[in-house]
Amino acid sequence: MALRILISDKIEAVCPESFKRAGFEVDEKSGLSPEALGEIIGQYHGLVVRSATKVSAAILEKGAAGNLKIVGRAGAGLDNIDGQAAERFKVKVVNTPGLNANAVAELTIALSIILARKLWPAMESIKAGRWEKKNLGGYEVMGKTMGLLGLGAVGKLVAAKALGLGLKVLAHDPLIGSQEIEAVGAKAVGFEELFQLSDYLSLHLPKTKETANIVDGKVLALMKPSAYLINCARGGLIDQGALFEALKENRLAGAATDVFDKEPPDPMPLMGLPNFVAIPHLGASTEEAQLAVAEKVALLMIDYLSGSAGGL
Repeated sequence: MALRILISDKIEAVCPESFKRAGFEVDEKSGLSPEALGEIIGQYHGLVVRSATKVSAAILEKGAAGNLKIVGRAGAGLDNIDGQAAERFKVKVVNTPGLNANAVAELTIALSIILARKLWPAMESIKAGRWEKKNLGGYEVMGKTMGLLGLGAVGKLVAAKALGLGLKVLAHDPLIGSQEIEAVGAKAVGFEELFQLSDYLSLHLPKTKETANIVDGKVLALMKPSAYLINCARGGLIDQGALFEALKENRLAGAATDVFDKEPPDPMPLMGLPNFVAIPHLGASTEEAQLAVAEKVALLMIDYLSGSAGGL
């Protein structure tokens, strides 16, 4: 009997094609409700998801009771997969970290420039028929300081691009040493010092119990009134209420986020602020990144289910 794969989120054709070339049967069923997914998951040996499908403990339990051996996430984050439950039910979880890092890094730099040059209100005003050139003067990023909270694959690429634009780069990452930080051209600093000294503060952390709301009112109070905050990492890292107050009271010049704790987000006061830029989780939404993660997740799962990695 052929091994069966369910792809429950939309993905590039290279993913199902890779499975089929390897002799797997593939079903593509995006938009399934948790109940509908739970009813059929046991029929499949592998499940491919992106960020929309929530792979809960209940889903994993039903899958493990049937044929499910592996869940593949086409992307880096694993927020939508219950890792503890997967371990408990002996379902392998694989992801594709690093393959979309450049796309996210480029977006981080783009948002920094959008904030600095006030391009967001400029675009809105001219489309509305207003010519507000005198009111929309901005700042150059060259010579400013970029602070990076977290220096993984994305953070290191942001550091390189920021240095190329003439910024100074500071970084704080408790998981790596100062020598590794300095090897990419950044200066290692403490947590509070990072927020105090940065003109642009970019987050590059996973969402965990330890990092939830790590940027709260106390941390925001450390930042310069002229500083900008950027989050292309994960939703839930910033206390949205505290950020709203800081932006509203001009204690922070601006903020931009590509990610939200709940996606799509519920209506929030932040959306009404002119110095808050929001985009719908576009970090990895480039053709290059999408193709890379789609192909890689298939290869990882094929390898595991074929037995060369101990899958069966």
